[in-house]
Amino acid sequence: MKFNNPEYLWLLLILIPIILWYIFKQFQSDASIQISTTEPFSKMPRSRKHYFFYVLFVLRVLVITLLILVLARPQLSNHFQTETTEGIDIMLSLDISGTMLAEDLRPNRLEAAKNVATEFVSGRPNDNIGLVVFAGESFTQCPLTNDHSVLINLFQGVQYGMIEDGTAIGLGLANAVSRIKDSEAKSKVIILLTDGSNNAGDVAPMTAAEIAQSFGIRVYTIGVGTRGVAPYPVQTPVGIRYQDLPVDIDEDMLRQVAELTGGAYFRATDNNKLKSIYQEIDQLEKTKLRVRQYSKKNEEYMPFLLAAFLLLIVEIVLRHTVLRRLP
Repeated sequence: MKFNNPEYLWLLLILIPIILWYIFKQFQSDASIQISTTEPFSKMPRSRKHYFFYVLFVLRVLVITLLILVLARPQLSNHFQTETTEGIDIMLSLDISGTMLAEDLRPNRLEAAKNVATEFVSGRPNDNIGLVVFAGESFTQCPLTNDHSVLINLFQGVQYGMIEDGTAIGLGLANAVSRIKDSEAKSKVIILLTDGSNNAGDVAPMTAAEIAQSFGIRVYTIGVGTRGVAPYPVQTPVGIRYQDLPVDIDEDMLRQVAELTGGAYFRATDNNKLKSIYQEIDQLEKTKLRVRQYSKKNEEYMPFLLAAFLLLIVEIVLRHTVLRRLP
């Protein structure tokens, strides 16, 4: 057992003057009737009740001691072990262009990508993970963090229309590279998901891939969308209508980006395939980094507090009943 605030234990020193004062008071006469000598009474045996009066003082000292221990916040480590953790730094680069609203994945490509990526994040508690989004331009939705609850909340806020429409794959990759390149992790990974071809931005995808390679960053690329045509929602004066549009993914470019950086390219044609892709990446990117010690601590002040309360009640009851002093 350890104390979270051990400095309060110094208060135990106040018990020394309290005990000394009590001993000193025992040698002082406080009799209400004075007589010339007590010698005739010195040989009289003392009853057991006389000694029980010291119990009141002992109880009071114990109450003070327990309350000081409560202030020091005792904690008990009931789980302590040495574990090898696995963790890397991962930057997610997500396409949020208009074509990501196509509903060949359910409920649509964007929502499916968000849901699967959220499960991926939740399953890697030891990683620093960040999020970059892109369409016609790119920005960082969340920098690298191990606070995954914050990242997941920011993930849920991602939606179409946040930025100008388009598909700037090179810019989305370059932004992710800039966010992870200075990481001190031994393993740095970018997962880039898109459903189209690069048609915007000032950075070519292969140029961004070469920059990633120079920093030792692996890029996994995912092309999301069925083969052939996909239903795309179109707003009309009479409401939303669906139009089948051809799925145009630049798979050659995505494959080249992945191969150049030592990653891999995947094609997700439905929700299950997308989920299996993230599971495969999850298995590929397991790197043992260091050994840590984890200790789960529980606050243990309550037994001390309850004991102090019960002893105080006992002392008060005894003082006003069987050990009551008459004037």
